[in-house]
Amino acid sequence: MSTILNQIRAYLSSLYFPRIQVIDIVEILIIAGLIYFFMAWIQRTRAYTLLKGILIVVIFIVVASIFQMSAILWITSRLASIALLALVIIFQPELRKALESLGNRSYLSNLFPFDASADRGERFSDRTISEIVRAVNEMSEVRTGALIVIEQNILLTDYVNTGIELDAEVSSQLLVNIFEHNTPLHDGAVIMRGDRVASATCYLPLSNNAKISKKYGTRHRAGLGISEESDAFTIVVSEETGRVSYAYMGVLTTGVTASGLREQLHQIQKTVAHSRDEKKRRIRKGQKKDEE
Repeated sequence: MSTILNQIRAYLSSLYFPRIQVIDIVEILIIAGLIYFFMAWIQRTRAYTLLKGILIVVIFIVVASIFQMSAILWITSRLASIALLALVIIFQPELRKALESLGNRSYLSNLFPFDASADRGERFSDRTISEIVRAVNEMSEVRTGALIVIEQNILLTDYVNTGIELDAEVSSQLLVNIFEHNTPLHDGAVIMRGDRVASATCYLPLSNNAKISKKYGTRHRAGLGISEESDAFTIVVSEETGRVSYAYMGVLTTGVTASGLREQLHQIQKTVAHSRDEKKRRIRKGQKKDEE
């Protein structure tokens, strides 16, 4: 027994145990968190299917290495130099979305409270909510298709520039007239900024979500697409059925009633107001520290 214990001690003494410090634990936690958020993000994108395909290729290469398939290994070694570039090209849309999400104002507002380009979270009034709900109800009753985008913290300037600038006060009459059939402005989306209609006939990105029912057309896919690209709140009125839907944070909610739409708009209004008030509070706090 003593011989066995001595062998175990000798073996353990020959092993190298690195000295773990606090910074090492912090690094491990950071890496674990990054891996977790990466996997959670990739599962919500088309990259998940591509990643499974790449995993199959990697398994195939490992098997070829185990059985010493020289021809396959030679081809793989020659292609390895361009593999990284190929991955960047393949995952370009997903990487762009990830970087846009990382640069979201909600993440950076604590670090850059004086970022002028992001200080556009304007609060729309209760009157604007009433005008929107009234216009949506009128268009729903006569089955007039509509697509209304309400900008929040993330600026939609690129999409505003694709349309015709209006900069007009929001009213139910204006919204109904914009989406009236056979009018110059009815095709495309209306983008609102605060209490004003910034632009009409705007082009929006279409969602590539394969889970959307085929019964929903381009208007619904555009509404969902802009909600996936930004934090905008989008209202959709179906031209075929007159049903009202809204898209927010990549989720499409259909069959919305007037009271449900009004309640959701009030929730969005509170969110924008809280974000603006919180930013002002941080600025005042910073100014007070400077004075002290």
